[in-house]
Amino acid sequence: MSYGSAAALQQAVYQRLVDHLRDVPVHDALPPGAGGGSFVLLGPEEATNAGDATGAGATHRFVVSVISDASGFLQAKEIAVAVSDALVDAPLILSRGRLVALRFIKAQARRVDQGGARRIDLRFAARIEG
Repeated sequence: MSYGSAAALQQAVYQRLVDHLRDVPVHDALPPGAGGGSFVLLGPEEATNAGDATGAGATHRFVVSVISDASGFLQAKEIAVAVSDALVDAPLILSRGRLVALRFIKAQARRVDQGGARRIDLRFAARIEG
């Protein structure tokens, strides 16, 4: 197993989302004073060994969150759909390693901040060789 491609994967996912979500801010850390509007947040990641006799590899399971203070879930879901469309089977070029597959695993939508905001956590899995 190698965790060596983790930063390269994050950079590629971030850039892909920035390029495809032109009207929605994308962050890899909670912005100061977060609140007001909608944004996308890169979240936790877990990597597991996926190497075999032919070489090193890892599966990276990661979360991309959509956070919105819009009333109702519609705006957050529209952004979540755009995130999913941008990432599933995306031809990401990594600065280290080679992306073999990028797939959607699941999503969870819920109210946060005593119902004042909406959060959708989308879970993805990326299989990387090298």
